[in-house]
Amino acid sequence: MSKSIESETLSTQIRDSLREDILAGRWAAGDKLQLVALTKHYKTSSTVIREALTRLVGDRLVVLKPNRGFFVPTLSLAEIKDITELRCVSEEFGVGLAIQRGDLAWESELIAAHHTLERTPYRESDNGELTEAWDRAHQAFHAKLLEACGVPVLIDLASTLSDLSQLYGRWAGRATRFMDRDIAQEHRDILASALDRNAEVASRLLRTHYETTLHAILKSGVEKEAAESGREKANA
Repeated sequence: MSKSIESETLSTQIRDSLREDILAGRWAAGDKLQLVALTKHYKTSSTVIREALTRLVGDRLVVLKPNRGFFVPTLSLAEIKDITELRCVSEEFGVGLAIQRGDLAWESELIAAHHTLERTPYRESDNGELTEAWDRAHQAFHAKLLEACGVPVLIDLASTLSDLSQLYGRWAGRATRFMDRDIAQEHRDILASALDRNAEVASRLLRTHYETTLHAILKSGVEKEAAESGREKANA
């Protein structure tokens, strides 16, 4: 393997590790991502870390502030409203195409993705937070649902919006924990509508699924908590 390929592979691995840690809530909204600390934590060079962070800027999971460095995005309830609506509109269109174009192999893989989601522990036993394994299985199920649409740009957009939605959901975890909903049944219904090739029902269920989470985030007070935390850091 050439040095250039090795370097690209390492950069991708570090990017993926950083992405997972950001989505898992390792850092709070607005936190600065210190290059020296990241270099030590991931046991790699500052060049690799900078490349990985720059790629995550393109995914909107990291913010680059000129002359200040890299930061975790700040919270904006107006933004999550827009993200959710864009996600609903794009995935309503995408799932319609997937249902139209998906073959038996897609159906089988979708069933398998849902089975993994169903069998993956949902909450941590000690603190009630969403498990990282469930988050990954959840994203994989929704990604598989759209995969058969055959539109790469839509699939990439859906992935980015999914990451951002997951980040907000992680920050608002305490509120979503006590939501009066049966999320497992929501996924069963979405799966059934896709297998029944009912695009209208699948689209409606997806929108309700995402908007229910949005309503919990809006009620969580997570933006206020982040602002108060930011003021405390500024005054420290």
